[in-house]
This record gives sequence, structure tokens and C-alpha cells, in this order.
Amino acid sequence: CEKETSSNAWIYVLLGNVLRGIGETPITPLGISYLDDFSKEEDSPFYVGILHTIAMIGPMAGFLLGSLVARLYVDIGFVDLGTVNITPTDSRWVGAWWLGFIVSGFIHLLSGIPFCFLPKSLNVEEEPRLMQKPPEAVQLNGDGCQIPKSETQEGAKWTSGLKDFFKSLKRVLSNRMYTLLLFISLLQFSSFIGYLTYNPKYMEQQYGQSASRSNFITGVIILPAVCLGLLLGGFIMKKYKLGILGATKMAFLTSGIAFLISVLYIVMDCENRKVAGLTVPYEGQPVPQHASSLSSACNSDCNCGANQWDPVCGEDGITYVSACFAGCKDLMGSGKNTVFHNCSCIENVGFMRRNFSAVLGECPKSDECSRKFIYFIAIKLISSFFYALGGTPFYMIMIRCVHEDLKSLSLGVFMLVVRTLAGILAPAYFGAVIDRTCLKWARTGCGSRGACRLYDATAYRYAFLGLVFGLRGPSYLLGVLFYWLVKKHFGRKEAAGTGNEQKEGTLNEDAKPNGAYSVADASEADKETSM
Repeated sequence: CEKETSSNAWIYVLLGNVLRGIGETPITPLGISYLDDFSKEEDSPFYVGILHTIAMIGPMAGFLLGSLVARLYVDIGFVDLGTVNITPTDSRWVGAWWLGFIVSGFIHLLSGIPFCFLPKSLNVEEEPRLMQKPPEAVQLNGDGCQIPKSETQEGAKWTSGLKDFFKSLKRVLSNRMYTLLLFISLLQFSSFIGYLTYNPKYMEQQYGQSASRSNFITGVIILPAVCLGLLLGGFIMKKYKLGILGATKMAFLTSGIAFLISVLYIVMDCENRKVAGLTVPYEGQPVPQHASSLSSACNSDCNCGANQWDPVCGEDGITYVSACFAGCKDLMGSGKNTVFHNCSCIENVGFMRRNFSAVLGECPKSDECSRKFIYFIAIKLISSFFYALGGTPFYMIMIRCVHEDLKSLSLGVFMLVVRTLAGILAPAYFGAVIDRTCLKWARTGCGSRGACRLYDATAYRYAFLGLVFGLRGPSYLLGVLFYWLVKKHFGRKEAAGTGNEQKEGTLNEDAKPNGAYSVADASEADKETSM
């Protein structure tokens, strides 16, 4: 134990993900803002929907790649696979996760090449009056020639830009509609990210599926439905020319329908695995709750290691922690084909034969559980489609409830909050809650706690889904308040006779590039929109 050292390789994985996040984050706020600026207002939602639909090709390919590498043993190329006695369905199996990083990293490098050929600046068809000034980096002398600004002037400009940034940030956060929508998004995305992170593990523990098959199903069945929902959502907004009121109705209505459908997950339950001494008794002796009773009269003379986890499936359909705890005396074969015989704990069940055997691995789930897994996938497919259907309207609400010059900043703040408070924190507290349902922990060579080998499937289901629904449910109550604020705002605008010809209107129509505005116009518009 004194010689046992931990690896620092996780630092490289962390730094790699940090750099990847820095590189990809600007694409969302700047890309969506660019599409909205350089397209007709009624076409913008459809283009955003296309952007998100194409972006889903990446996760689809990622899940398929994950399914492939999960079927490969982690030490492939370094060990003789003939000596590996476990299968991908075993809880001890670790796939070749590192292959995914190599492949995706290479693709990232290739995808970055086209960005090198983009121009330094993008020109608008009709430049606003604000853009008719000389470039910021130069000034004119008495002869009308351009001369570089001094370093002092550049420093003053930098200080002024920093002040402007905080003023803009204050304008964004003082908008009550945006702030409320940001909080709703935090609840929704915390629920979504936590669910997405541990859903493969949920399918493994609840339905006995392998990690490879879970990833394959997600990539081939679920994500195409998400793509269809995103694209159809943008098309509906374009066809019916929905403004912010219509987008709000559509986003929360479709999300609410998906939430109600997903509640059916609770009844799609499977029984716990029958593991002797953990979930089912030895010789009729009850299993104390949250206590281990692996030893019994049938294996008391075997001196089995309590920290051992080499599960075998007995002829009685019960999984035993190891062949030793099953009381097996003999074995035949080798590797994955090993069969254990003369198992005393199995013969105590009451069978007539005396030579009871067991094979390596956990016993499979029942046929009824397999049918429920199909129902689970069907529910997941439908609910994912409805969630995605409201995805494009949601993004349009995000960029319409702030003024035009704050659009990119509002999306940037949204990405920062979601990725920090939801993307980082949600998996942590989801994992902590799930760990409380563990029945059997592995132990390292030094006696410290390792990975969980067996979960209480029922407790796992209630804890996992309870946390998902507990986060998502309150967001719809806040959604009602958000819709009331939007409706109140536009009702007041129409009553005041602002000359807005839209039936529902958007908050920043007058700020589109084709309708140039000045700084004074922006400040007055901001008074109107930041409530």
C-alpha cells in the first residue's frame, strides 16, 4: 500500500476538455447571433433549427463511437484478451474510453481548418450609422490622413471598453424576463445534464443493458428524434411567423407535454437482481436492510473473501458474489468457459439433483424486464422529440427578450451559467445521490472504497428520477410567471399604440441590421425592454 501511487493522467484529460470548451463555446453565441442578424426575421428560427439539427450529428457519431469503444477492453493492444474472463455486461468491464478521445481529437483538428479561411470581419449589406466612423485603431490628422493612435489612447479605449462591458452586463441582468428565463434554463439543463450523464448507467442497472448497447440505442434511436424535433420546431416558427408570445407558448407547451410523458418512466421498473446475501436470502434467512450477509451455513467453511466480486450465475437463477460464496467445490474449463460444480448453496434451494453448477457472470434479467425496456425506449423516443420541438423557440426567446446590441452577450452569459452551474455541478450531486443506493462496493488493495458493483434498482430509480423531476417540475411554475411577464409587456406596448404592426411582436425588430439605429435609439429601446 505504501508503494501504491495514484496517476496524474486525469490532469491532462481535464486540461484537454478545458481547451476544447474554450474553443467551442464562442460558436454558439456568435453563430446564433450571426444567423439572426443576417437573415430575415421570419427565416431566422428555421436557420437556427437547421444549425442545431446539424450540430446533433456530432453527438450521434459520438454515441456510436462510444458504443464501439465500450465493446473493446480498456487494455486492448497491451494484454492477451484470451485471459480476460469478463464480458461487456459485467460491472467490472471498462471499455477503451481513451480511443474516443484520440478519434474525436483528430476530427476536432480537421474541423478547425475551415475556420482559418474565414475573413477577419463580416460586412453587412447596409452599414448602420454607427459604423460610419473611422476605424477604432486609427484617427485622422489635419490633412485627413490616417495615423495610428497612441498607446495612451489605446489604453483609454481598453478601459472604456471594460466599463462598457459591465454596463452591458448590468443591462442584461436587469432585464427581468431574461433573468427569469436564465433561472428556468438552469433548472431545466441541470435536470437534462444529470439525466444524460447517468442514463446509460440507469439502463445498465435497471434493465441489465451493457454500456455499449446503451450508447448505441441513444445514438441510433433517440438522437435522430431530437434532430427531427429541432428542425420541425424551426420550420413551424417560420411557417406561422411566430413572435415571442407564440414562441413562449410553443416552447413551454411542448416541454410540458414531454415532461408528462417522461413521468411514465417511474412505472417502467424492473426487479432487483437476485444476488444471494444482498437482495435475496440464503436458506430462507432474511437479508437485513443496508447490511451484508454474504456468509451462510452453506459456505461457512469456505473462508470466502468479503471484498471479492467475481459473480457467478447458478442454475437456480440466482447470482452469487463468487463461486466461493456459492459453495462450489469443483470447476471445469478455463477462461470465459469455466463452469463450477458441486455448489452447496445452490443445492440447498431444494432441487433433486446433487451436482449443481454455476457459470461466470451475473444472471440475466427476466423476459418481462426486457419488454419493459422496449416500452422505456418508446417513451424516451416520444418525450425526446417533444423536448426538441421546443428547443428552437427557446433559443429565439433568449435572443428576442434582450436588445439587439446585447444579443451575443446574453447568449454568452447563458452558456457560462449553464455550463458552470449545470454542466459541472449537476453530475456531481446526481452522482452523490446515486451512490447512496449502492449495495456492494468494491475495495482496492489498500482497503479504500472503489467502484459500486451492485445498486438497489428500486432505490436507484426513485432517487435518480426523483431528482430529475424535482429539478424540472418547478421550472414550469416559473414558466407560467415568465409567460405572464411577456404577455403583460406586449399588452402594454399595444395599448400604448407604439405603431408595432406585429400581432405578437419581437422585442428587437427595430434593432435588425436593415433598420439602422444609433446609440440614443438603443438606450431608449433598452428602457422599454429591460423591465
